[in-house]
Amino acid sequence: MSMETEVKAIINADRKSVWNTIADIENAPQTISGIEKVEILEKPASGMVGFKWRETRTMFGQKATEVIWITEAVELEFYKTRAESHGAIYTSTLALNESNGATELSMRFSAQPVTFGAKVMWRLTGFLFAGATKKALAKDLQDIKAAVERKPAV
Repeated sequence: MSMETEVKAIINADRKSVWNTIADIENAPQTISGIEKVEILEKPASGMVGFKWRETRTMFGQKATEVIWITEAVELEFYKTRAESHGAIYTSTLALNESNGATELSMRFSAQPVTFGAKVMWRLTGFLFAGATKKALAKDLQDIKAAVERKPAV
């Protein structure tokens, strides 16, 4: 019992420009309208693995603050995040694929309830969460697309 969804956007920019935007987590509130605040908790000496932050956004009409960290990353290709909250594990992967001068940005999101309470709530309301989550992720990608396409090429 889990939920997985994927959204994609074609961005009229090279891979490096897209990467620089999605890797700039500190300034995500200026790029993604759904994110209200980002507080950096841990910053690795090099690379992105281990980068950890507290993110506040509005979901389902409520402010939600989650601690998120990067578990895997290959520069200019992808990074994977994890968060644990309300008895569930959430993972996201942002991946880039450049072709013909444009970059496809995909985001795959997974929610896995692990506690008894989370599993019960998932059975009752999971279908609502899935649709709203896909819509929010698509909006995030559209915000990223708009921000990248406004910036001059790197």
